[in-house]
Amino acid sequence: MRLGLIGLGRIGAFHAQTLHDLDRVDSLVVTDADPDVTAEVAARVCAEPVDSPEKLLAAGVDGVLIAAATAAHPTLLLAAVEAGLPVFCEKPLAADIADAVTVAANAAGAPVQIGYPRRFDAAFLGAREAVVSGELGALHTVRSTTLDPVPPPAAYIAGSGGLFRDCSVHDFDAVRWVTGREVVEVYAVGANRGEAFFAEVGDVASASVLLTLDDGTIGVVSNSRYNARGYDVRLEVHGSLDSVAAGLDDGLPLRSTQPGVTFPAGPPHGFFMDRLAAAFRSELGAFVEFVAGERPSPCTVADALEVAYIAEAATLSRLEHRPVRIGEVRAEP
Repeated sequence: MRLGLIGLGRIGAFHAQTLHDLDRVDSLVVTDADPDVTAEVAARVCAEPVDSPEKLLAAGVDGVLIAAATAAHPTLLLAAVEAGLPVFCEKPLAADIADAVTVAANAAGAPVQIGYPRRFDAAFLGAREAVVSGELGALHTVRSTTLDPVPPPAAYIAGSGGLFRDCSVHDFDAVRWVTGREVVEVYAVGANRGEAFFAEVGDVASASVLLTLDDGTIGVVSNSRYNARGYDVRLEVHGSLDSVAAGLDDGLPLRSTQPGVTFPAGPPHGFFMDRLAAAFRSELGAFVEFVAGERPSPCTVADALEVAYIAEAATLSRLEHRPVRIGEVRAEP
């Protein structure tokens, strides 16, 4: 199989190595806005470099992966769809809801997979299976956490779309996917206790979001760009019969103050590519199967649009200091 990869920054370069290591990927074509980066990554993973997305789409590839900056997602995704190619696009669909709705309208029915790697993490899969099996009973609370050890650069934050669209979306997707329910109302708060560049672009460095699901289950999402002990990704699901948690391993970046307790033994997870390395491999392996026609999309554009609505509602809620119903921000494609 011959695949193309657009965008070779932090996650794109990581994906390039993962694709290189997959047995079913025979050749890889890569491009980035920085020609030096294109040349460096191509040399490292024995890929074919090209100098533009247009040339990549015309290079006889069987499928395309998009790992470029968020602002470029709509144009690149729709160009791949127009070329008739299966496409994997990193989250989110777009930096704002209007563009997300446009993408969803124009990509309806097209072979698209959106990148939400927690759907491929063994622990998150286990939590979902526990819900689906009914062994937890009636759900009442879901808690999802994403805490980064250090913030991204200021330039990244400026183009990210904000904490809710860039970071919290992983939690929003996990809550929807694990519970099988839809979010109907959002209440969000945020704070800045770090570098000034967050406030300068209207963003926040830490936030909490209270979600009301359509069956009455309560969701609690916690996010921060400042968690010095390490990278913390967890999910708790509490029901009337049992409770489960994903992410409670020895790499959990928490220090117990209970005397005699040695868990977690460490060392703490240092970065998302550490904590989710296996999930990323499984995610791209699933895309290869998707391109080959062996499975449906494991995360559709429709899924990503629902997550975008939650992020939009959270953004509005924080700005207006009030609960926001999803119906307020919904604009069907």
